[in-house]
Amino acid sequence: MLYLYVMSDYIVSARKYRPDSFETLIGQDNIAQTLKNSIIRGKLAHAYLFCGPRGVGKTTTARIFAKAINCSNPSEDMEPCGKCESCVSFQEGRSYCIHELDAASNNGVEDIKNLMDQVQIPPQVGKYSVYIIDEVHMLSTAAFNAFLKTLEEPPAHAIFILATTEKHKILPTILSRCQTYDFNRISIPDMVFNLRNIANKENVKIDDESLHVIAQKADGAMRDALTIFDQTVAFCGSDIKYEDVIRNLNVLDYDYSFDLVDDFLAGDYGKALLTFDDILSKGFNALHFCSALSSHLRDLMVARNGGLDALLELPESLKKRYVEQASRCSLKFLYDALGVTTACETGYKTAINPRLHIEFALMKLSFLMKAPGMADQGGNDAKAESGPSAPLRDRTENSPSAPLRDRLVSGAEPRTRKKPAKTGSALSLNAIMEEEENKKKKEEVTPQEVSDKLPDDEVIRNAWKAIPEEFKAMNQIRLANTLQNAEIEIEASEGMKTVTFKVSNEAQRKWIQENRLLSLEGNLQKKTGSSKIRLEVGVIPMEEKEIQPYTDQEKATALMGQNGEIQNLVKDFGLETK
Repeated sequence: MLYLYVMSDYIVSARKYRPDSFETLIGQDNIAQTLKNSIIRGKLAHAYLFCGPRGVGKTTTARIFAKAINCSNPSEDMEPCGKCESCVSFQEGRSYCIHELDAASNNGVEDIKNLMDQVQIPPQVGKYSVYIIDEVHMLSTAAFNAFLKTLEEPPAHAIFILATTEKHKILPTILSRCQTYDFNRISIPDMVFNLRNIANKENVKIDDESLHVIAQKADGAMRDALTIFDQTVAFCGSDIKYEDVIRNLNVLDYDYSFDLVDDFLAGDYGKALLTFDDILSKGFNALHFCSALSSHLRDLMVARNGGLDALLELPESLKKRYVEQASRCSLKFLYDALGVTTACETGYKTAINPRLHIEFALMKLSFLMKAPGMADQGGNDAKAESGPSAPLRDRTENSPSAPLRDRLVSGAEPRTRKKPAKTGSALSLNAIMEEEENKKKKEEVTPQEVSDKLPDDEVIRNAWKAIPEEFKAMNQIRLANTLQNAEIEIEASEGMKTVTFKVSNEAQRKWIQENRLLSLEGNLQKKTGSSKIRLEVGVIPMEEKEIQPYTDQEKATALMGQNGEIQNLVKDFGLETK
């Protein structure tokens, strides 16, 4: 069978919809405005450096800028007309005043020397000869040195525009002679907007979720987004469905992340493991799955705060799903879950069994809400222990015995059993944490009504003196002595009084800052009856610290300095201080 292939006029979207004016540039408005202003005011530099990631419009901007410089009839906004001889000749590839050089394949000294000879020739059309050198970082060191003198003092009619993705590889002597413009990555909303316009022009039907997937896959590069768009159209045709897009691009569906978080909230680690197995069976990379789960948890944390909507680069339909699921998650759960997933990502490459490493992380996530064995209180676990083999304590407490039932019916209160005292060997980690939490609660100050009136300095000082006594009563002698020996400084500014006390070293300051400063500030506000007090802690400078006597001779000398009678006694009897 003979197939005849007919040559078509098809042009890929990255070339067909390449911007040809400053107005059509995407995501680089500040750079476009700066370049237009330089043309309007006649302040053109002799060398420009455009740097940034791939596919963000560096070479495109250089071409538009070169056309605008030599355009005979620019618009009021300095856009090239596209109709004059200079613009037409450049579009047809026969321009004698705009030249392009690919430094990736012409990176030797001889190539630069040929360019330098060409620079001396004045332009045939237009005012300037513009030389666009793409991938300039590929030039050899010898080529850079040969280019340096001409770049520093070019002819009046020559303008150089250098473009690169790796600015750090360019010699500092070259950088210092160029105006540098850093191009940003294209934002997802800008890419989605541009892709939507192109889809309408091409009569392609596509939903917003699919466009967001393409934009995220492009990672800030508009050229990559257009290439992926063409690939998707080739796979799906003119009617593109979200399911076809994620299958073609091998992208993990959002539904997996939503389902997994629901499993974590329910404590169902078995279902979470089955979901992970399903993901692996479809050929997805396990590390990419873990990264996607971390991103999902991050978006849930953002969605919990209504003021952070701008950080969610998602379509509106997905934003609603994130807000709904985030409302069912506590902030502590999301914070702890994000800690588990990021730790899993960090240790994945060094894990001997990578699959078990991620499965263990999924189990930990499932146990964040409920501990193992306590998820089904009154359910399967309780039923399992309700038989004859259950402990006597459980059977006694769970079964409504006749004497207890009689007491409840008669209205008499049943006798409560006193909990046994905790011994050192029986203390669990939870008990220790509970004890520490109770101790902190005792130290916290009960909030009460305070006014907005500024207190007198004397009132603040008297209130501060009473605080160490409270810690002595709680048997926290070391902290009480630290606060008692600390002198306070009071400073009034902006309707507040800042009270600063200093401790002897940085370790003390850090501990008080992290564990006691807020409660101390609240206590001081309570005692003064004012909310206009801010408490700060500092460290005594070395020069202000009092030198303590160490040796016996130093102690004797210090004692003589404090007591004149001892000094006279040593002098009368001729004693030596050793």
